[in-house]
Amino acid sequence: MIYPTQDKLQVLYEDNHLIVVVKPENILSQEDITAEDDMVNLVKGYLKEKYQKPGNVYAGLIHRLDRRVGGVMVFARTSKAASRLSEDIRNHRFSKQYYAIVMGKIQKDATITDYIVKEESNKKYIAKVSTSDDDNAKEAVLHYTVNKHINIDGKEFTLLQINLVTGRYNQIRLQLANMGHPIINDFKYGYQGDNIDNNLGLWCYQIIFLHPISKEKIEISYLPKNGVWRYL
Repeated sequence: MIYPTQDKLQVLYEDNHLIVVVKPENILSQEDITAEDDMVNLVKGYLKEKYQKPGNVYAGLIHRLDRRVGGVMVFARTSKAASRLSEDIRNHRFSKQYYAIVMGKIQKDATITDYIVKEESNKKYIAKVSTSDDDNAKEAVLHYTVNKHINIDGKEFTLLQINLVTGRYNQIRLQLANMGHPIINDFKYGYQGDNIDNNLGLWCYQIIFLHPISKEKIEISYLPKNGVWRYL
């Protein structure tokens, strides 16, 4: 394995137990058959180069972001940290906050609950809304808060702050589209407007969790100022 170098990774926080980085849009969270860049190997490459480590380097994947979604990600540097962080995620003690720019003007905060299934179509996966009595469907819950309204090229958009309760495949994208407010540039899930800056208007801007060893509260935020985010 040839690891990428440090200059391809933006590090927000680092200690002996974990590392928090920025995942750019259109980068895989972990390796697949395409052999394209992925965050696990980018982190490994950074650690290997910075600390001159021979042989394999450990980088535990704690949570994932969709390929088209950028944002803050945490990786464990030890198996002990990975185990504790994974347990916190399972027990909903790990918070991920997102920003989404959606079509139209939304006025009120709300909680959305749907049942969704993951289906394969033309060798690609897509999420669809189903019913609670569908054996393959999983409950999907998110809270959103209206942050502000934005006018882009004469069209109305709303910036939502999203607290993801469950982590289903393409959940945020599907649920917002299902309520009639698809995310900007999300042509997969019903966006029919202009292609603005060619990037998806969904970003994991903040993570909040307890440090797996010290139990200190860690709160890290990052939002880019380019692409569609320059309109905020």
